[in-house]
Amino acid sequence: MTGVDVITFGCRLNTYESEVIKAEASKAGLDNALIFNTCAVTGEAVRQARQAIRRARRDNPQARIIVTGCGAQTEGATFAQMPEVDAVLGNEEKLKAESFARLPDFGVSASEKLQVNDIMSVRATAPQMVDVIDGHVRAFIQVQNGCDHRCTFCIIPYGRGNSRSVPMGAVVEQARRLAENGYREIVLTGVDATSYGADLPGAPTLGQLAKSILRNVPEILRLRLSSIDSVEADAHLWDLIAEEPRFMPHLHLSLQHGDNLILKRMKRRHSREDAIAFVRRARELRPEISFGADIIAGFPTETEEMFDNSARLAEECGIAKLHVFPYSPREGTPAARMPALDRRLVKERAARLREAGERLHRAHLDRMVGSRQTILVENTGLAHTENFTLCEGLGLAPRSLATVTVTGHNGKHLVADRIQEAAA
Repeated sequence: MTGVDVITFGCRLNTYESEVIKAEASKAGLDNALIFNTCAVTGEAVRQARQAIRRARRDNPQARIIVTGCGAQTEGATFAQMPEVDAVLGNEEKLKAESFARLPDFGVSASEKLQVNDIMSVRATAPQMVDVIDGHVRAFIQVQNGCDHRCTFCIIPYGRGNSRSVPMGAVVEQARRLAENGYREIVLTGVDATSYGADLPGAPTLGQLAKSILRNVPEILRLRLSSIDSVEADAHLWDLIAEEPRFMPHLHLSLQHGDNLILKRMKRRHSREDAIAFVRRARELRPEISFGADIIAGFPTETEEMFDNSARLAEECGIAKLHVFPYSPREGTPAARMPALDRRLVKERAARLREAGERLHRAHLDRMVGSRQTILVENTGLAHTENFTLCEGLGLAPRSLATVTVTGHNGKHLVADRIQEAAA
């Protein structure tokens, strides 16, 4: 192979940063290189990255293999000890050309492979400008990094550091740059995006940032948030939900559980009642809004009744897309020291929760039959409605916008008839 190829695992923030990595590595003159931008949210994510690295070495014996991302930050020594790996870069180092320029030669020791600093010492997130998000019709913009909260199950603060925000002007400029390159939909992303701005002069909020983007970049037709912590929603964000048609009616909620005692043991800042109240208010303001949510099954000490509370919460909130994670102990987190459930029980509860999610998704599709929707066509040939429901792309080219009438669904996505296609 020639050039630099970045293999991305995990979140949309990683997707955005992979574009920066590719640009910075190329600027440094790196060639014949595979860079793995890893995730550490679960043990399974790390296992999948290691498996992919071994496979890549078999397929590319002469390539230089570099590992970075949250997995590298939190488990750098583990990756450095892999004979397939030539270098390991931390989350701060991966965004700098000089890190790639000073990579060690092949055949060095595990300790020499490591270039991972103390992420907690990083106090700012420098703006990183990209022109494209390869393979995506929607563009992601990093607005924030790190997290000041310490949920007992989560390793990510130790991979990303403390919360720090990208200045508002730089985010607006990045949005303008992407819009000029043809992107009609922008997704604002971060580790804890709703904490945006607390570390900036004047403490602007995420809602204020979104308003500024829409006001200053009229070419953007659709603006989304990647995920939110509902207790951090600010008044400006509520304004957008209620009044701004270019702010898309879909929110992905970091719920994590539906039982109040488990939420306390997780050190979450909301209760199940808070989640229900948030969803109810959002629906009153924007009836067509849909919700996705993350829920962990099998957290330590979880009883059958506690588990049922999660399933009932998903039902009460009418979650359209449930992302279920079987609890995965992460070394160094408080939850890893709590009384664990049998792994078979964890997997069984996760499977039951996924079945509930599938029922909720079908009910959501049922409700949309007969409605009129605007879709944005993805590279896959499918499309997304404004409330982020998958729909037939009707043979339209990627990035096409069209208005359709939903005539049915196949259990996975909507089926529709085209009414009109928007002008390019």
